[in-house]
Formats: sequence, C-alpha cells, structure tokens
Amino acid sequence: MSTGLIIALIVIVAVVVAVAAVLTLRARGPRHGASLKRRFGPEYERAVARHDGDTKAAERELSERVERHGSLQVRPLEPAERERYEARWTAAQERFVDAPREAVAEADRLIAELAGTRGFPAGGQYEEQVAALSVHHAHHVEGYRRVHRVAQAHPDGAHDGAAGTEEMREAMVEARALFEELVRPSRHDGGRRGVAGERTAAPAARRDGHRTPSLLHRRQAKES
Repeated sequence: MSTGLIIALIVIVAVVVAVAAVLTLRARGPRHGASLKRRFGPEYERAVARHDGDTKAAERELSERVERHGSLQVRPLEPAERERYEARWTAAQERFVDAPREAVAEADRLIAELAGTRGFPAGGQYEEQVAALSVHHAHHVEGYRRVHRVAQAHPDGAHDGAAGTEEMREAMVEARALFEELVRPSRHDGGRRGVAGERTAAPAARRDGHRTPSLLHRRQAKES
C-alpha cells in the first residue's frame, strides 16, 4: 500500500470521526436541554429569562448546579424535630394577624434552618442553599426566594397597609409549599417514616391549608 493511499485513508477516518462527533453533540444537546427542562420546570424558564433568552448559558448554569448538588444526601428528620418545625410554622402564621412583617421574617429563618437541618447548605450561604434546593425542589424553591425578598425588604420600602400585607401573605402562602416538602417524611426516610411522623405531617397540611388567608381577613376586619 502506497504512502499516498495510507494518508488518504487516515484523512477519511479523521473526517468520519469528526462528523460523528458533531452529529453526536447535536443529538445530545436537545436531549440534554429537554432533560434539564423536565427536571427544573419553572426554574429552567427562570434561568433562561435571567440569561436574556440564551438557553445554552441557562443550561450550563443548571448543569453546574446538578454537578454541585445533585448527589446531596438529604438527612431525614426525627419525629420530634418535625413536630417542632411544624409548631413553629403554625406559630408564625398565627403571628401574621398582628405582626405580618415579623411573621414573614420568621418564615424565612425557619425555611433556612430547616433546609440546613435536612443537609442542604446552611442558611448563611443563601445563594448556595437556594441553588441546592432548586436541584431537589425546583417547583417550589421560588416561594423561598419570594419570602426571603419580602423579609429582607426595608420596612420603609413599602407601607404596611393592605397592599404590603397582601404581598407578605402571598409570599408566606407560596413559601409554605417548600416548607411542607422539606418537613414531610420522604420515600428515602425508611424506618423514620414511623407512626409519629405519619400523624404529624398530614394534619399539619390540613391545619395550615387556609390559615393565613383567614388570619389576613381577621386583620383587615380589625383595621376597618
């Protein structure tokens, strides 16, 4: 076999490999994006919007979150811990009647503490904690962001009348979904999903289901 023929074969093989690699990347890209979209749901759209519609940049960010936090091992709660967290959330909602701003601040602290207890980054690392929560609770993490924004807002930034109170009420209602996901026994808790856990998790959802709106109505009635 001549040297020229050998070189030609090498070139042909190199071209075939390059074309195959390009086709593989093209095929993998949409599937990878679709997988991220399924996993992150509203978080995917939020990331795309934050990157001004650049889906590739958004997908790189979300992929990095999965690499950092996808293997995080969530620690189960002891039944007594679960009861304490549920009692604190209920107390925060009841406090909303007379002190909505303080109640929202407590809800913000409570979710940060609960997430840290479950094994997510500590509340002092808010951005990293939210990133980790978005990997495992993508459909509800926005509620935490919202209650955190409201809790961190300066009291002079908005009057504490009907509009301000309504914004705080909505933030607490939205954040409650993440709280309930974090506090309830998961399928990975094994033996810890005991009778005590079953008794406390479900009634809490029933107790709290419409408590905040009704408390708000009572507050408005007192003011009128």
